[in-house]
Formats: sequence, C-alpha cells, structure tokens
Amino acid sequence: MTLRLIHDTDTAQDDAFALMIGLRHPNTQVEAVTINYGNVGFDQMVENALYTIEVAGFGGQVPVYEGCRLPLIAPFDDSSYVHGVDGFGGAGFPKATQRPESENAVAALIRLINDNPGEFTIIAQAPLTNLACAVAADRSIAGKVKDMFIMGGTNNAVGNITAAAEANFWHDPEAAKIVLAAGFPVTLVTWDLTMTQGRFSPEQLQIIDELDTPQSRFFTRANRASVEYVEKTHGVKGSTHPDSIAAAIAVEPAIVKKATEYFVDVETNPGLTQGYMLVDAVNRSGHAPNARVIEEIDQELFFQTMVNALS
Repeated sequence: MTLRLIHDTDTAQDDAFALMIGLRHPNTQVEAVTINYGNVGFDQMVENALYTIEVAGFGGQVPVYEGCRLPLIAPFDDSSYVHGVDGFGGAGFPKATQRPESENAVAALIRLINDNPGEFTIIAQAPLTNLACAVAADRSIAGKVKDMFIMGGTNNAVGNITAAAEANFWHDPEAAKIVLAAGFPVTLVTWDLTMTQGRFSPEQLQIIDELDTPQSRFFTRANRASVEYVEKTHGVKGSTHPDSIAAAIAVEPAIVKKATEYFVDVETNPGLTQGYMLVDAVNRSGHAPNARVIEEIDQELFFQTMVNALS
C-alpha cells in the first residue's frame, strides 16, 4: 500500500535529505511540498525544495506551495548562520526548471486533507506556522490526517538554539502550541534524540560519498556546512539529521525501538524558556497524552534508509 505524503519544510540541508527519503522510498508518493518560514530566506527555501525534487528524479511531478513567510507572533529570525545563506552551505546549485504553484500552502493543505480524509501522512520538518494556520481556518482537518511526524522540541533536554528550546519550536512557539493542542495524531522527533541517535559518523558519511550517484553527490556537497557546524558548535564529528529521522520513521516504522505517549505543550511567554517543550513524563499535568514521543531508534536501519534513498 502506497504511503501518501505531504512534506511541510523550511528547506535547508537536512530538510532536503528528509524530502529525498520521502520521494525515493519505493512505497511512498509525495503529493505536495509546502514551504514554511524558517531556516533561510523564504524564496531560497522554495528554490531548494524544487531543486531537491529535481535531483531526486521527480522534477515537475510534485507540486510545491509557498506558505507562511513570517511566524505568528515571535520575532522573525532564521538559521542561515548554520546552513549558509543558500541553505546548502554555499553549494551554488543551479535553479530548477519547475516553478511553485499559485495556490497558497495553507489553502492547499486544507484542500488536500479535506479531499482525502484519512489518507495523508504529514512530515512536519519546519516551524509549524502553515499547519497552525490551516487548522485554525478549518478545525476539522486535525481528525482527517492519517499521521503527523513532527521534528521539534526536546524531551526535557537541552535545546539547539537556546538552552531550553529547539529551533523549529523556538522560531514559532505559538504555532507549535496550536498544532500540538489541535488533535492531530502526532509523533515527535526531538533534538536530544538527534544528538544521541540521529547523527551520521564520518565513516557513515564516507559510505554515502562512495555511492557516487547524483543523489549522494548532492547530499555530500550540501552537507559540508553541517559537518563543520556540528563539530564547531557541539564538539562531535559527523552531521546531525533530525528531519531525516522524522521522514525515515514515517516510511520505515521498524526504525522506532521505543516510544511513549505523553502530554506535551510549548512555552510561548518571552524569556529564558520561550519555545521550551514540556513532556509530562511524571504525569502531573492532569491532561491526557497528545503525542507519541520517540525515545529510541535503530540507528543502523535509519542510516540504511538514507543510503537506500541516495542509491
């Protein structure tokens, strides 16, 4: 049975690799890519998605929709200091032939979900502004999504943009709060999971490089800035792949070795903990669980899923 996918993305390095997994897995069909404010300049993220689709071998076959260019309330910011101005570490890839659709991403999400109830799995690998706006406009869509895999937050752990917060939720905490409370069937991939189990070692990156396919060459070239940043900032070698985990477990559920249902919520007040995700591991909130939080993955199967996508 074909898994029907929508990728909601702020396309930079790992977002592109996650999209590659969705596009090239034998049992999937990506039917829309929606672009959300986040990593780098908005128009550049659109171009990055279009180019990734082309490199994956699906140029002109997957519609790309432009969505929210700003967060709901939080000040505008981006992560170009991590990814480079082009999102690919200055790789200088050419412009794709395909152009984005005229329909806005929020309208496209509402239309696609309503026209295909229970059919779509959403891989949410950006700040959640598009999805928050969509469910605010039509509350019914939360119950019509098959699954939603979100890369965001931390499991009561240190963040990657502040000590308290992960970047996707910090960039638009109000949107994250809306989406997590809306009733979507949510699975969460957190930043701390990435740091412990979602990194590719230099040896694994060498295996990818030696594949020598158009897709693996794209990966290696686009990933260089991430390798440099991770070593400089986090003191580890290799590269981190949080968005790719979300895509990989969506298409290969056996990657998940441990997951627990928790009540989760996001701090929206400005200050030290803005964007912090509460995971109610001690069950003190009095609220029923609203998300499945991934706590352990099969790292080798995750890596092999990426290799297969790039082979």
